[in-house]
Amino acid sequence: MPEYRRNYLAGGCFFFTVNLADRTSDLLVREIDFLRTVIRTTLQRRPFTIDSWVVLLEHMHCLWTLPEGDSDYSGRWRAIKKAFSKAFPGPANARGERDIWQKRFWEHTIRDERDYRAHMDYIHFNPVKHGFALHPAEWPYSSFRKCVERGLYDASWNKPENDLPEETGE
Repeated sequence: MPEYRRNYLAGGCFFFTVNLADRTSDLLVREIDFLRTVIRTTLQRRPFTIDSWVVLLEHMHCLWTLPEGDSDYSGRWRAIKKAFSKAFPGPANARGERDIWQKRFWEHTIRDERDYRAHMDYIHFNPVKHGFALHPAEWPYSSFRKCVERGLYDASWNKPENDLPEETGE
């Protein structure tokens, strides 16, 4: 089995992908209010900055910045997954978690402003990529609109070109 190595950088910024075990489920959006409560509770106990987030049916992507001197994003994910899982029936594993989540999560350390921007764009375009929306602002489980309010995006970013004239073939 491969050895997984995480990059724990105190005060770092990280991109994450977290998946449900059942990739056909819609549990994350069906239980979005509870997921938000779990995340808020985790933020109160173990603060971090949410730079951006998108929740899709069975997976989510986000950018977090940890407080200076703190590198424990794994503990935060463990708390989120455990608290969310406890609300649903089914047998628990040895750590008290229901087998709702994939065992691990994917993490990438953000290297610079260009890398940050690329991952921010990836997060916000994801609902469009998966066919859930025509424009990032249409997906209700995304930080896109908040990022527009903060001036990080123009509201028309990545809008489909609906007003182009059709080709006439002449």
